[in-house]
Amino acid sequence: MNKRLYISLTAALAASCFVSPAIMAQDGSTAYNYLETTSSARIYGLGGVNITTIEDELSVTDQNPALLGSEMSNQILVDYMHYMGGSNFAGVRYAHSATERGAWSAGIRYFGYGSITAADEFGNITGSFSPKDVNFNGTFSYDITDRLRGGITLKFLYSSYEAYSALAIATDLGINYYDPDSEFSASIVAANLGGQVKKFNETHDRLPIDLRLGISKMFPGVPIRFSITAWKLNKWHLPYWKTGDGTQTEEFVKTDKFASNLFRHLVFGVDFIPNDRFFIALGYNYKTRTDMSTYKRSFLSGFSLGAGMNTRRFNVALAFAQPHSGATTLMLNLNLNLNELLY
Repeated sequence: MNKRLYISLTAALAASCFVSPAIMAQDGSTAYNYLETTSSARIYGLGGVNITTIEDELSVTDQNPALLGSEMSNQILVDYMHYMGGSNFAGVRYAHSATERGAWSAGIRYFGYGSITAADEFGNITGSFSPKDVNFNGTFSYDITDRLRGGITLKFLYSSYEAYSALAIATDLGINYYDPDSEFSASIVAANLGGQVKKFNETHDRLPIDLRLGISKMFPGVPIRFSITAWKLNKWHLPYWKTGDGTQTEEFVKTDKFASNLFRHLVFGVDFIPNDRFFIALGYNYKTRTDMSTYKRSFLSGFSLGAGMNTRRFNVALAFAQPHSGATTLMLNLNLNLNELLY
């Protein structure tokens, strides 16, 4: 790989990796890590990873195709996220029923990382470029029984970094069990199975394949839902480096203990749902907090907060997180019910 290609791709890949600090800050073994950034404000408020939340809104299907159902027919989801630096993400998705027991959805999501300075192999500035990734996706789900549903998502991934581009195909497979009487939900998802179809050059980049398990539960008379999601189960060791006070003389200390690995696999979420019109979500992602374990880490690092309001025709949700003291992230969802808007 020539130096100019290396410089350009390094800068662009750094931007792409930066969009998901909970994954890439200290674990850079894969590319396409923007796939780990949810498009759902509710899920973002619940810690960024959730595969079991049952709601009649299209946004909850983001990380589990088995949560898509005919109850979401004729819904449109519009999402926007202002991420770190000059990064901005946006997408749109549409869902419709398919037969009595099935449903499908199709969507597109754009990931833009702002402007990056371009240089040749000698370090001379040649201008600037705007790296981007695009995710074209389609989902199909089917009710296996009254309480068991399966789903599959197919994703076509296009990346453009300066004069170079790449293509990849990924698949998500999910199964959800939901008991409406006890308000208990359990899911298993295999995410991002697949690989590159067209490489940037000679280098092959791996997708962030992930095995996830999750449960959610509400208790009678209590308007609170608790969720626990275990992710990255295909890789037990998730070490991180403690960086002390961040000075040059401070030695980094590698942490790879059992308890640390266990909690870095877990994401905790709780949402307060006093009625069908309003919710507040709070999440804690220990991996995000430890990945940001520098002297500049925010007190809020690892925590996220979301809230939403529902009406008959639409619902709107907003989520907030500050994984690093210099990085505040905001996400906005607008979920439209065309059945109510058009009739």
